[in-house]
Amino acid sequence: MRLDKFLKVSRLIKRRTLAKEVADQGRITINGIEAKASSNVKVGDMLTVRFGQKLVTVQIDSIQETTKKENATQLYTVVKEEKITTDNILN
Repeated sequence: MRLDKFLKVSRLIKRRTLAKEVADQGRITINGIEAKASSNVKVGDMLTVRFGQKLVTVQIDSIQETTKKENATQLYTVVKEEKITTDNILN
């Protein structure tokens, strides 16, 4: 599945166009490699997304074409959530 569609279906990012913009800005990595909106994701991949001053790392547990809002969080597991500080950027 395309990265931008997964982000929308999983509701990590609400709109697919916004997911595409975030990916195009280089704020998403898949398994440590910078990703584009058209990059393919699969079960087991680790996504790291930078939301403003926060870095969220999730592991993909399931891929579905559509899902209900209540079930969206079952598609991934949050591995790590951290605030970005100037120390993180410099190191």
